[in-house]
Amino acid sequence: MTVALYDASVPVFLRYLGQLAQLLRLAQRHDNAASLLDARLAPDMHSFASQVAIAASFPLRVCLPLAGRAVPSDGPTPASFEVLHERVAQAAAALALLPRSDFDGADQRVIESRAGEALVSLPGPAFLFQYALPNFFFHLTAAYAILRHHGVALGKEDFDGWHVYPRVSA
Repeated sequence: MTVALYDASVPVFLRYLGQLAQLLRLAQRHDNAASLLDARLAPDMHSFASQVAIAASFPLRVCLPLAGRAVPSDGPTPASFEVLHERVAQAAAALALLPRSDFDGADQRVIESRAGEALVSLPGPAFLFQYALPNFFFHLTAAYAILRHHGVALGKEDFDGWHVYPRVSA
C-alpha cells in the first residue's frame, strides 16, 4: 500500500495546527500569560513565540513545495498571542485550499529547504517523512513542553486531541 503525500501531510498538519491553536488558547488563560511568549526550555533554545511561529509556518514550507508552489516569507516572529493565533489560522486556511491534484508528482520532486544554516535537498517522500514531519513535531512538542514547564495545566489530550486522562492536581 502506498500513501499519497497529500494524505500524509495536509490532513496531519491541519489537525495539529488545530492543536497548536488550542495550546495558544490555554497559554493565554494562564496567570502569567504575558511572560510565556519569551519563555524557553533552555537559554540556547527558541522562545515559546518562536516555537509556535516555526510550527505554524512549517506546514507551508513543506506542502507548498510538494505541491510545486513557492513558499512565501514568514516575516518576523510575532510578539503577541493575537498575531500568533492569526499566523496559525492563516497557515491552516492556506493548507485547506491546496488541491490534492497539485501533489501529483510530488514523489518525483526534489525539495530544497533551509535547516538552520544547512541546505537540505531531498526527494519529496524523504523530505516529508525524514525531515519535515519530525521537525514540525519537534517545534510543536517544544511549545507544549515550555508551557508545561511554566505551569500551564496541559495534558496529552491538549497535544494530540485523542487521549483522555483524569486531571491530577499538583
